[in-house]
Amino acid sequence: MSDVVAGRRGPKLEPVVLADEERSTLERWVRRRKSAQALALRSRIVLACARDDVPPVVGVAKELGVSADTVRKWRRRFLARRLDGLVDEPRPGRPPVIGVDDVEAVVVATLEETPKDATHWSRSSMAKRSGLSKSAVGRIWRKFQLKPHLTDTFKRVHSRVGPDLRGVVT
Repeated sequence: MSDVVAGRRGPKLEPVVLADEERSTLERWVRRRKSAQALALRSRIVLACARDDVPPVVGVAKELGVSADTVRKWRRRFLARRLDGLVDEPRPGRPPVIGVDDVEAVVVATLEETPKDATHWSRSSMAKRSGLSKSAVGRIWRKFQLKPHLTDTFKRVHSRVGPDLRGVVT
């Protein structure tokens, strides 16, 4: 029973001891405006767990407004892999096939070029030009809200404006 601390359940927690460099990096991640909020929270959790008195997990959770399981997870990850354990892991799934350069080329061509023998780009004509599929071109246009079939100009309709239609633009 030497592993149990009075007033606390469970095994004695391994203290989180930070090197000066680790502490300064964690504090920088907490303060930096451009840090992802998730990384800043993880850094706050580790800093709170690194006090001299080895605070209970539940106390840190209440202080930071997170669940005790969240504190346990990031505390355990930090102890196992140090600062690298706080950074997001790669997500599962297929990596993107269409590169940023391909997307940029489609957007620029859509906005700045006109196809031969046509007034505007269609999905199939842009697909032939770019080497991408028609559905990929459609996804890119949808993402960037491009509608090449709609133009910025308008057609003027000639009509007679009578006294009852004064002020109406046709």
